Amino acid sequence: MSIVPSLFSGRRSSIFDPFSLDLWDPFRDFPISSSSDVSRETSTLVNARVDWKETPEAHVFKADLPGIKKEEVKVEVEDGNILQITGERNVEKEDKNDKWHRVERSSGKFTRRFRLPENAKMDHVKAAMENGVLTITVPKEEVKKPDVKSIEISG
Repeated sequence: MSIVPSLFSGRRSSIFDPFSLDLWDPFRDFPISSSSDVSRETSTLVNARVDWKETPEAHVFKADLPGIKKEEVKVEVEDGNILQITGERNVEKEDKNDKWHRVERSSGKFTRRFRLPENAKMDHVKAAMENGVLTITVPKEEVKKPDVKSIEISG
């Protein structure tokens, strides 16, 4: 629900709309291009949601990337143990005859980076994209338990 009326943003919003998630961005209309670029990139970064779970066999990452084709996403391994997911969602082409009522989908580049533990087999990483969900599986090396030998105490 929007608490601040959209006097500054140029979009109309109802204070009583319980489904509105409009938030006033005080830097939205600043003329400095780098500020707006950071704002746009950050909003896209926030929308690239990733779950990371560890199973006994692997680290599994699932990223929600609706509307993005697998050719527009890059999965890379950096410095031996950093998993990086990058991509770009392009802006929809605007027609001058169109009248927009709401723009909520973000566009721009996104990057997510994860430092993996030493037991990750970074040379066996697999990725698959299905229904807008990117799944990355990083197998784990078996951790060998040290041999423990009991020593009898005399005396």
